[in-house]
Amino acid sequence: MIRHLHVLLMMALTAVTGALDAVGYLGLDRVFTGNMTGNVVILGMGIAAEEGLPVAGPLIALIGYVLGAAIVGGVIRGRTRAWTPVVTVTVCVNSVVLAAVATALLLVPVPGQSLGGIAAAATIALVMGSQASIARFLAVTDMTTVVVTSTITSYASETLFKGGLVWFTHRRLWAVVAIFGGALAGGLMMKLHICVPVYVAAAVTLACGVLGHVLWERARD
Repeated sequence: MIRHLHVLLMMALTAVTGALDAVGYLGLDRVFTGNMTGNVVILGMGIAAEEGLPVAGPLIALIGYVLGAAIVGGVIRGRTRAWTPVVTVTVCVNSVVLAAVATALLLVPVPGQSLGGIAAAATIALVMGSQASIARFLAVTDMTTVVVTSTITSYASETLFKGGLVWFTHRRLWAVVAIFGGALAGGLMMKLHICVPVYVAAAVTLACGVLGHVLWERARD
């Protein structure tokens, strides 16, 4: 199992993206925290429409995502592509930030359109930008943790009709399943409380940080 560790960790972080997008869309006024394509589309429609679609939330989440990706990208740029202590610290800090957001959502009722709701979405988006930057740096093939459209395109055009069981076993399919499963689980956990999927996402992120720190290079070898 350890030889598949790289893919499994990236799939876990992909599921985290799905769960947190469920939180943003269902609980924080239709804001995507990881899927920036959705935010850009909603932002464009929101600006064009007279009412009904959010503008501030998607815009600030987009800014948060870009900021997170830019900060972490600047820190890791030029470093050896490996699970270094910098990667561990970044992933663990992401976990702490998610736990803090979950606690805030637990203690303070936050309507999606409120400043608090927008701040929560933007903070989660910052973490997702950071996570995507780390995934890009580690460069596990077909595992970006946030992008699904290009993965589906690659799967449909290059993998689906290869024959045998490749269509079922290829990681491209399971990356899509992971983000779907995360979104499904996040939506179900939202029925308990909005903070629950965020706490779970924090725990999974922390587990990925610890396992990556201990086993990533061993799996590479």
